[in-house]
Amino acid sequence: QVQLVESGGGSVQAGGSLRLSCAASGRTISQYAMGWFRQAPGKEREFVAAIRLNGYADSVEGRFTISRDNAKNTVYLQMNSLKPEDTAVYYCAAVQRDYIGKKTYLYDYWGQGTQVTVSS
Repeated sequence: QVQLVESGGGSVQAGGSLRLSCAASGRTISQYAMGWFRQAPGKEREFVAAIRLNGYADSVEGRFTISRDNAKNTVYLQMNSLKPEDTAVYYCAAVQRDYIGKKTYLYDYWGQGTQVTVSS
């Protein structure tokens, strides 16, 4: 079992930056593909970014960068040039596979989420 805890969310003005963290416990994440998703009110959870075991990453926005520090058992999401439409709850996810997963069903473990609010 992997437990995931997100942090780093908050309120920021448009154009600002935030770095989210996802701290894992229970297992080392070095053998897990990791992902970030977000869910705005009334909308489905959607893919934001993902990273494979070797650090290869993909994201839906060039403004967002995912990274991993296996030594710290932590994954990060750096978000720059934030827009009001980025407002959502951001979730971290993990799966003991090696791929870029862009669908929620591809992940087995989820955190509780952290709120990001971007004001104009």
